[in-house]
Amino acid sequence: MKKIKILIPVYNDWKSVFKLLEVIDSKIKDWKYEVSVFIIDDASSEKKIQNEFYFKNLKSIQILVMKENKGHARCNALGLKYIYEKEEFDFIILMDGDGEDRPDELVLFFQKLENYPDKVITANRVKRSEGLIFKFCYLVHKCLTFIFTGQSIKFGNYTCLTKLAVNKMINEKATWNSFSGSLAKTIEDRVSIPSIRGTRYFGESKMSFVNLVKHSLSIITVFKKVLLVRSLVFLITYLFLIFGKLSIITLIPVLLIIIMIISTIILSKRENLSEYNKCLKNIKNIEVIK
Repeated sequence: MKKIKILIPVYNDWKSVFKLLEVIDSKIKDWKYEVSVFIIDDASSEKKIQNEFYFKNLKSIQILVMKENKGHARCNALGLKYIYEKEEFDFIILMDGDGEDRPDELVLFFQKLENYPDKVITANRVKRSEGLIFKFCYLVHKCLTFIFTGQSIKFGNYTCLTKLAVNKMINEKATWNSFSGSLAKTIEDRVSIPSIRGTRYFGESKMSFVNLVKHSLSIITVFKKVLLVRSLVFLITYLFLIFGKLSIITLIPVLLIIIMIISTIILSKRENLSEYNKCLKNIKNIEVIK
């Protein structure tokens, strides 16, 4: 029987993640895959809920408790490395623990696996649940990413990785900084399923405007060489067009490009393969839920 590991990072959002586990458990009834869950507890400051849970279909559930908070992207990176080195598996599905990655779409992943067992499957967003302002900012993020990197990245963490893909990801330093950026760089031959961004089970979304900017820059950082070339071409072309019309207003785009370049250079320092290779030392203990 093929083995699937579901990887879920969480920080304090225990109520949502246990609700998610209940929904997943109800969705995988009679499936021919053995499904286990690994939760990466990013050094949560709040204790997890102590209710009794009865999971019938999930094979096992483990919580890897971190010593230090490292952030969502690095929890994903650590989880991939841990499962690859410590577990037997055929596929890893990454998903957020708040309900925004809808467990209903797990069915689509499994259906796709039947036809494409050797390919990475991404959940490409076809509809989002946020307000108009956030949707507009997200559209700007995708446009800027495409313009300055040549990459049209329509997916986030919600993906299904083959064992070969996981091996490539854990040997790519960009994975320590941006999961989706690293995946776009490392694995070009991908297939996709349509995905609707769901609503959180509890509380408000943690994807603020600041976090969206950081997320966007982290992806762009993965392709910083392309960014530098395209930025240089843009600056030369733009300055040529506005020559003789220089003013504070016309120089704003130039300033913004320079800020973006400096920001990506700073963020690129997070791409540290040596630090990534030692990340499992950050595991404080492992709790077995089932």
